[in-house]
Amino acid sequence: MRYTALVLAATLAACSTKQEKTVDSAAGRMPADTDVAAQGSGVPSGYAAVTDDSTAKLTSIRYATRDGSWEVTTGPAHIVFAARDTASGNYTASATFMQLEAPHHPEAYGIFVGGRNLQSPSRAYTYFLVRGNGQFLVKSREGANTKDVIAWTPNAAVPKADSSGHGTYRLAVRVAADSVRFMVNDKQVGAVKAGTVATDGVAGLRVNHNLHVRTAPITITR
Repeated sequence: MRYTALVLAATLAACSTKQEKTVDSAAGRMPADTDVAAQGSGVPSGYAAVTDDSTAKLTSIRYATRDGSWEVTTGPAHIVFAARDTASGNYTASATFMQLEAPHHPEAYGIFVGGRNLQSPSRAYTYFLVRGNGQFLVKSREGANTKDVIAWTPNAAVPKADSSGHGTYRLAVRVAADSVRFMVNDKQVGAVKAGTVATDGVAGLRVNHNLHVRTAPITITR
C-alpha cells in the first residue's frame, strides 16, 4: 500500500513538472496541448515569421489569403511582420482579429510594436494580446526574458467568444507624447506612461498556437 502511494506521488510530480515545461513564457499561456501542425506553406510573400520554438517549422502554419485578409491556422505560436512596417514617435498600430473557432484552451492573439532584432535570439518587442475569455495582456520581451506590463485582466470591452467560439476584436496601440494606450473595439482597456514600454521599431502581429483566426496585415497611421 505504501509502495503504491509513493509511486502515485512520483507520477503526479513528474506530470506536474512536464506541464510546467509547456508554459509559453512569451505569451503567458497556461499549460496546454502541444502544437498541432496546420500543414501550410508558411506566411504570405513579403512577410517574415519567427516562432517561439526555434525548432518549429513554418510549414506548420497555414495562411490563406483572400480579399486582403488572412485566415490563419496554427501550428506553433509566432510573430509575423514586414520590415517596412516601422514606426516611431506618435502613431497608432492596429489590426482586427476574428476568432473563428474555440481553441482547446484560451489562447491569445494580437499585435506588437517596438520590434528590434526580430530574427535573432535577442529579439525584443512590446505586445498587446486578447483571448476569447474576455481578457487582455500587455507584455514586453527582451531576448528570452519576458515581463508583464499589464497582467491578464478581464475587461468589458474584450468580448467573450460566443457558444460557437466566434469573437471579433479590433485592437490598437496608440502611442502619444505622454502615454501608450491599448484599445479594444475602440475602447481603452489600459494605458502606461510614455517610455514605460518600447514603441519605436517594427510593428506586426502575434498568433499563439493551435488557433484559427482571421486577420489582416498591421496598419500604421500617423
